[in-house]
Amino acid sequence: MRVLLVEDEPDLREVVAAGLKATGYAVDGAHDWPEADFLLDLNAYDCVVLDRMLPSGDTLPALEHRRRSGWTTPVLCLTALHTLSDRVDGFRSGADDYLPKPFAMEELVMRVGSLARRAGNRLPVHLRHAGLELDAARREVRRDGILLTLTHKEYAVLRHLLVHRETVVTRAALVEHCWDEMADPVSNVVDAVVAGLRRKLGPPPLIRTVRGHGFLLGGEDDGNGDDGDAPAHGRPGGRRAPR
Repeated sequence: MRVLLVEDEPDLREVVAAGLKATGYAVDGAHDWPEADFLLDLNAYDCVVLDRMLPSGDTLPALEHRRRSGWTTPVLCLTALHTLSDRVDGFRSGADDYLPKPFAMEELVMRVGSLARRAGNRLPVHLRHAGLELDAARREVRRDGILLTLTHKEYAVLRHLLVHRETVVTRAALVEHCWDEMADPVSNVVDAVVAGLRRKLGPPPLIRTVRGHGFLLGGEDDGNGDDGDAPAHGRPGGRRAPR
């Protein structure tokens, strides 16, 4: 999942970003609202962590303006303004949650996860496919009951493939949802992560490469990452696989 962190204090922004990345989130950072506004138009986010007071001023009017335009991405206000009237103003302007400073990183991560799950796409907490089980609340993955140890990126890629199981997911879609803005979309980073997943998931192989398109969770594969010969058709980033 991808988060936009809008915070003008560099040290705090770095700490919060590190805490979110440590639990598997891709994080883009912005130091002021104009930069955040640009990124919101450019990328799709699962959640926004928004400092209320930025160099450009109080962000609540800008948040309210976006809400009135139909923007639905969940927002967590992270701010030193913590009186009852401050919180009420935040919710009235379109915030979904309000966490005053100082805060515990563990609580922030849990709140971000809760907001992202309640977002418009409503990603399920429990995902299952062919003996594979993913528990998003515990961040645990098992195959045939055996607990697997995955890296944060392996977990993020597997979850996205599980959400879109039986459809072909493009490399570009994986970069968009599982990496931040610093990712190089033409590098082999996605293939490297998928290769690691294949090894850890073990036989029989679950992730198939569809030549020229991306990856499919389901179907037969030789397990070595070679491109399959299955055609793909439908919408980009989630093409329906042949049955």
